[in-house]
Amino acid sequence: MTTSGRAGVIAVVSLAVLGAPGRASLAPDGADVSPPKVTGPQEVEVVAVMIDQQTQQPTVLLQGKRDKRSLAMTIGLAEATGIAVPLQGATPPRPLTHDLFLTLFGRLKVALTRVVITDLRNDTYYATIYLAANGADMQLDARPSDAIALAIRAKAPVLVEDRVFEKTGARRPRGEPSI
Repeated sequence: MTTSGRAGVIAVVSLAVLGAPGRASLAPDGADVSPPKVTGPQEVEVVAVMIDQQTQQPTVLLQGKRDKRSLAMTIGLAEATGIAVPLQGATPPRPLTHDLFLTLFGRLKVALTRVVITDLRNDTYYATIYLAANGADMQLDARPSDAIALAIRAKAPVLVEDRVFEKTGARRPRGEPSI
């Protein structure tokens, strides 16, 4: 083996043993290179349905699984019941509206795959329900409270767009239901 061949092998072995320089070490001026920020909708946990102490209105509390941001949406009393019943694991003596819809979906072989809270405009939240039937995907515009109630029952993920978290942070709550 030639001298230059030996030097090349020694360099490769040294890098393997000592470790190759990280991305930050290779950046100009030693700048910190961090991974790109994850954007887009994030899955949330439906934490609770409660009464807002200031407004005395039913509110659903959501928390992001990725970054733990919270979102509190004022909802109506009927919608609060529709979300709270399955959250508590209770079974009403007669099917509620959301139970009826899921029974209908099941008999028509339609699966609820996810719901996404897509926007907040003029103090009103918007959501989309994603369904799958016979290999075809469908999207339905929905009130977030109905979408959440269906998703909990179907054990489907609830997602919230980043812009909704951002707009909610800048929003001052009112007293009336927002979904």
